[in-house]
Amino acid sequence: MIARDMMTRDVVSVTPDTPVRKIASLLVKHGIGAVPVIDSSGAPIGIVSESDLIRPDRPAREAWRQSWLEVLAEGEPLAPELLAWLGSQNHNARAVMSAPVITVSEETNLREIAEIFTTRRIKRVPVVTDGRIVGIISCADLVRALSVSLNKSVAEARAR
Repeated sequence: MIARDMMTRDVVSVTPDTPVRKIASLLVKHGIGAVPVIDSSGAPIGIVSESDLIRPDRPAREAWRQSWLEVLAEGEPLAPELLAWLGSQNHNARAVMSAPVITVSEETNLREIAEIFTTRRIKRVPVVTDGRIVGIISCADLVRALSVSLNKSVAEARAR
């Protein structure tokens, strides 16, 4: 099996300027865990996952971590830096996305994709052709493909 056989073709994507609130709404609306961030030509430049949305951008990350430790350990109020970040309306995909994005081609086989997921500790990869996104593959897509393959193998073995 190759990427083309198991990818989701209707990819929900965002631009670098898409507000974080809009991204959160898209994830909920479509029941997905991440969206690729694409440039004006449709090329992937990053990805925003649920994890990226629940942690602040790099400058506020330490305040976020410290604040949670204080709240959990001592019941202290949230750090002012974290409150300022949470109250800001200016966050967009560019501020929270993971980049560069790891991609595969339509010809990449299932084994290679599984290896990328495990070695890179990621849960999805955009599929690109000529530098543009044509699909996306998630861990769930791999599990489905493996299930179909196993069921087919079992059926063939029983038929013998």
